[in-house]
Amino acid sequence: MVDMARAGRVTAGWEWVLEHAVFPGTQVGTPVVLGLDVIEHAGGGDQLEFLLQVVWIDPGRLSVDASVNVACWCETSHATHDADAVRVVVGEETSLPGAFRAGAEHLTGWLADPHDADYWRAKAGLPSWRIN
Repeated sequence: MVDMARAGRVTAGWEWVLEHAVFPGTQVGTPVVLGLDVIEHAGGGDQLEFLLQVVWIDPGRLSVDASVNVACWCETSHATHDADAVRVVVGEETSLPGAFRAGAEHLTGWLADPHDADYWRAKAGLPSWRIN
């Protein structure tokens, strides 16, 4: 589904982190099991990232996270801001395939939206790079 949304464009690369297939225990940051990061460059040095990841949130608990990020132009540079995001926790009501499908549906919907950082900045109420 995600690859079809990218038809005719540069193929996005999926990353499988084999060492995180089993919860890796104590670790700084979020242990990503499977991930996709689609980067779109926009005018003015801006950039959009469309992310889809399967991550450990606790021992024995996975979630599927999908987000649209825009480059940060804050005074304190911290890389990106989520312009839109969704987390689907895998559990009794939602299977891993169901959570993955929901995340992929959000991602493909975002990939169909404008690939314009200003659009996403306005949607999230973020400042424009033009005024910084």
